[in-house]
Amino acid sequence: MSEFTHFNAAGEAHMVDVGDKDSTRRVAVAEGRIEMQPETLAMIRAGDHKKGDVLGIARVAGIMAAKKTSDLVPLCHPLALTRVELGFETTDNPAAVHCSATVETRGPTGVEMEALTAVQVALLTIYDMCKAVDRGMRMEGIRLREKRGGKSGDWTAD
Repeated sequence: MSEFTHFNAAGEAHMVDVGDKDSTRRVAVAEGRIEMQPETLAMIRAGDHKKGDVLGIARVAGIMAAKKTSDLVPLCHPLALTRVELGFETTDNPAAVHCSATVETRGPTGVEMEALTAVQVALLTIYDMCKAVDRGMRMEGIRLREKRGGKSGDWTAD
């Protein structure tokens, strides 16, 4: 990377012009986790949370967030997404829910921001639904795991 792309020659913020870029298949995968008390995780796994299916609601929230990324992040382009898929896994040590989001489109710009937004909002939804029993939950490890397509090619995190 040689320079920030969201600033013009005068140093002013601007939306990057992608009008001349080729429309190609773009894929991004992001991940993150929310750590919590073991009792909180047990409630999520059992599905007996009084607000309902925590992971099911978090999945829908993540999908909705990916679709609304350009409304939340000022210089993101609105994109026609072709796929948004969220997956969740739980672990005991530490007690956590791991979230992965895969987002795809066919267009002139990538979907990294949409994948990252999906993970963040899914984890925030878990926090929101469980905060009455565990205010000390921590969201960690949120990152882009991989991206495919576009002029810069494929990239995978270490």
